[in-house]
Amino acid sequence: MKKIPLIDLKAGFEPIKDEVMKAIESVFSTMNLYIGPNVQALEEEFASYCKTKYAIAVGSGTDAIHLALLSARIRRGDEVIVSPNTFFATVEAIAYIGAMPVFVDIDPVTYTIDTFLIEKKINSKTKAVVPVHMYGQSANIKPIMELSEKYGIKIIEDACQAHGAEYHNKKCGSIGDAGCFSFYFTKNLGGYGEGGMVVTNNHDIAEKVRLFRNHGHKSKYEHSVMGYNNRLDELQAAILRIKLKHLDNYNENRRSIAKKYNALFGSTPLILPKETADRKHVYHLYVVRTPQRDELQEYLNERGISTGIHYKVPIHLQEACRVYGYKYGDFPETEKACKEILSLPIYPELKDNDIRYIVDAIKEFYSKK
Repeated sequence: MKKIPLIDLKAGFEPIKDEVMKAIESVFSTMNLYIGPNVQALEEEFASYCKTKYAIAVGSGTDAIHLALLSARIRRGDEVIVSPNTFFATVEAIAYIGAMPVFVDIDPVTYTIDTFLIEKKINSKTKAVVPVHMYGQSANIKPIMELSEKYGIKIIEDACQAHGAEYHNKKCGSIGDAGCFSFYFTKNLGGYGEGGMVVTNNHDIAEKVRLFRNHGHKSKYEHSVMGYNNRLDELQAAILRIKLKHLDNYNENRRSIAKKYNALFGSTPLILPKETADRKHVYHLYVVRTPQRDELQEYLNERGISTGIHYKVPIHLQEACRVYGYKYGDFPETEKACKEILSLPIYPELKDNDIRYIVDAIKEFYSKK
């Protein structure tokens, strides 16, 4: 029986193995491990890639969102609008600063925040919106930016799943006041550990993130603010610099695989991902939808096909979020999606015969119904 993982990290490592090992050896030869030349070069290269003035490397995507919010002057008691369909870290970062997450339901087609529901939730306490670019596709940013101008609220993009994704030919992360990326090892641009980045065109936000990530360190013996230990290490930066050169190719491979899936699944009852005309989807995840999700997942698992659920329990129903007072039924589109979504294997090296095996297994599942 075949074994097909949800993501194959070894397959991604082998083609760049020699280059990666050489970069690691170079770091060890200097033992410059602390915000050294690779971190600085990665910041310049990633800013160039995103077409932003600044990029500041941090320890994780969670750190990126936390420090971006803090640097945008979001404070305790402020309200931050966000979707409940996201990884928990998005809301954790809001909670870290004592702000209140205010949830808005999703667009059931793209699984991103429903921009037409946001304005109803804006009040005098609203200081920011965190649109999450889900699964590799941008949220509908234009109406959100219009609300930003109308109400004077900050837009902090959660682009942790959207490296290289575009909205109206602009890179995700480059449109709002700041964009936040994760370099967790499963991402389209992932290291071999943890890492993150804040990108921005705002000089004040950039300088504050630099201070906050490194204990408020202004000069060798001076600390101008109470900061954090949120630095990216040189080893991860060296690896990420190599992988950044391949990112567009990785993304095109993912898009090609998604196109093949879409064509082959056309005759099945699955609801397939939709890429809207004004956005470039980079398929961090290939998410299908079916009311028979749990049965299908079990059937595929029995045939050696790994799948995932992103995410099974919406944020507003998590135990840790009971304090916010939400209940089942508050966000019906999110709740319905969380019962039906299933992530199928997708990674740049996925072979055509494996795609066919997955598709045949799913068609076989439906033929028995």
